[in-house]
Amino acid sequence: MKEMKVLLVDDEETFVKTLSERLNMRDMKSDSVFNGEQALDFVDDNEPDVMVLDLKMPGIDGMEVLRQVKKKYPNIRVIILTGHGTDLDEEEAKRLGVFDYMKKPADIDTLAQRIKAAYLEKIQRSMTAVAFAEAGEHDEARKIMIQENKKDKKDDSKN
Repeated sequence: MKEMKVLLVDDEETFVKTLSERLNMRDMKSDSVFNGEQALDFVDDNEPDVMVLDLKMPGIDGMEVLRQVKKKYPNIRVIILTGHGTDLDEEEAKRLGVFDYMKKPADIDTLAQRIKAAYLEKIQRSMTAVAFAEAGEHDEARKIMIQENKKDKKDDSKN
């Protein structure tokens, strides 16, 4: 299995560095950026599997990053990790297709488990589509990816 690519996005640099170190201690490597614009640039150059995203940042905020990422890269799993989010923010994030919504301070083991769950879900869906494509069932592979993207949005709205 390929190595999981995790991107941490938060304007609190000390927090991001500490989080990255704590994930690394759990054998999870990550890249870090410190604002929404850097996040969008990073995603365009190095599409991650999972993004852990803060909401409240100067410039392009996390909700706008989520909107743009899910529109352009719907298979990236996004976990919101915020200390300032509201119930309305959570509802909007779920409508946009967020994998999970967590509040700071989050337990590091719980966050690590959610990152792994997001990655495994992405891999499972990709493998199913690839199996159909390799069998020559390209239309079926396309249907799976479309259905799964729709399912993401529907499942996330239930949470």
